[in-house]
Amino acid sequence: MSQALIDSHVHFWDPAHLRYEWLADLPSIHRPFLPEDLQEQAGDLSLAGMVFVQADCVPEDALQEAVWITQLAEAEARIQGIVAFAPLEQGNEARRVLDELAQMPLVKGVRRLIQSEAAGFATQPAFVAGVQALSDYGFSFDICILHHQLGDVLRLVEQCPEIHFVLDHLGKPDAKTPLFEPWAGQITELARFPKVYCKLSGLVTEADHQKWTREGVKPYIDQAIQAFGPDRVMYGGDWPVSLLATTYQEWVETLRWATANLHPNNHHKLFYQNAHYFYRL
Repeated sequence: MSQALIDSHVHFWDPAHLRYEWLADLPSIHRPFLPEDLQEQAGDLSLAGMVFVQADCVPEDALQEAVWITQLAEAEARIQGIVAFAPLEQGNEARRVLDELAQMPLVKGVRRLIQSEAAGFATQPAFVAGVQALSDYGFSFDICILHHQLGDVLRLVEQCPEIHFVLDHLGKPDAKTPLFEPWAGQITELARFPKVYCKLSGLVTEADHQKWTREGVKPYIDQAIQAFGPDRVMYGGDWPVSLLATTYQEWVETLRWATANLHPNNHHKLFYQNAHYFYRL
């Protein structure tokens, strides 16, 4: 039997149920993706658990998204955690949404996308206050940025010592050009904060979708593991966004190949244990 996996980063959506404006530009994935579709694509992989991460529906639908995933989890017990949207840029006003999310036991953390925002968004006082408020609810924060926003993230994390953070998609390095610095130095700096983790996810969609190679993305994986260590990295599929560049099984195989030199205990941490611990599954 294959090694048990916890996927720390899965999306489900149904454009007929909730509104996802960004999908209009991506016709190949502009259709429903549900747990049964993931199971079909995972094939013989031993997918033991998964964490749903908000899929950027329009903000007014976001609470309903968390309700919908809670309902899906009644039939699919492997959905063990939800990372929901909250408008943290509203500062203490965001507590109205956080109070509602706190009523849903599967909600473990919050993600407010930063990647599409202007410089300074993540360091404005209201946003920092919104992130700081997560500690009152026991929620973590998923950091989703582009690599050039790492400087702002360092200043955000510095102001939120109580919060557990996880960097989605290795901070989206430019794996297409490819550009290694200043990304490598900045994630090493970020990893000095002991409550920050890193998801090994979403990397090949930052590379050339048609021409990426295992050898081309391995230096980014190596750098993330070197920076964060074996206790603070976790596998994420980023399915179905990942389908733009790879299959579900191919990304698992790529990550296993790139980390083949890890001790078996550290492999277990990467693919299972660290996500289980971070999201309190």
